[in-house]
Amino acid sequence: MTSLTSQSVFVVGGSSGIGAATAKTFADLGARVTIAARNQSRLDEAAKTMGSPVRTAVLDITCAEEVSAFFERAGAFDHVVISAAQTPTGPVRGLALDHAYEAMDSKFWGAYRVARAAQINEGGSLTFVSGFLSVRPSKSSVLQGAINAALEALARGLALELAPVRVNTVSPGLIATPLWSKLDTGARQAMYEGAAARLPARRVGRPEYIANAVLYLATTPYATGSTVLVDGGGAIA
Repeated sequence: MTSLTSQSVFVVGGSSGIGAATAKTFADLGARVTIAARNQSRLDEAAKTMGSPVRTAVLDITCAEEVSAFFERAGAFDHVVISAAQTPTGPVRGLALDHAYEAMDSKFWGAYRVARAAQINEGGSLTFVSGFLSVRPSKSSVLQGAINAALEALARGLALELAPVRVNTVSPGLIATPLWSKLDTGARQAMYEGAAARLPARRVGRPEYIANAVLYLATTPYATGSTVLVDGGGAIA
């Protein structure tokens, strides 16, 4: 099994869902992990569930000054993972422009700000989390597909600019995370069951599946400029 003892890892969005699962995966392998999010209480709750000690940091990636100041203080990391985003969704002609700007500012420009400011040790990695809508658009989530595609293109360019730091993207399909907690239990379960029936994998994704892909990219020295789909076959179904 891979050992990450002495490796330092920074996970943006580490208080829940994919980010929390990723942080736990790295921490369980001995890495020194810092999880970041906007809310300290949610970070504290997440840290209690990790099973391995992690540090916490309050960080708003929509604020360029805050991001720059944080990384100036924090020093260099071996691996940086960005899974956080606030992305209002809806059809282009129905989504308010202010909400569209917020989505782009959080998921794309937030990642851009972190990539611009983070100090990453030579041979380390930067990993974005996008989504399979980049290759399988939805008429009700057009902007999300465009943002995901932009993130993947950003990663490929940064793999050249930041080399020998490696830059990659993991592209999930439908993942059972707190993102769907606004739906009542019955509606959420029905959505999961319907999706599982349509997918070739016959299941809905779990956060740890995406964490495994992030770990693979971070620990494979020959992986850079890659986008790894972990979508149950959603892009081809």
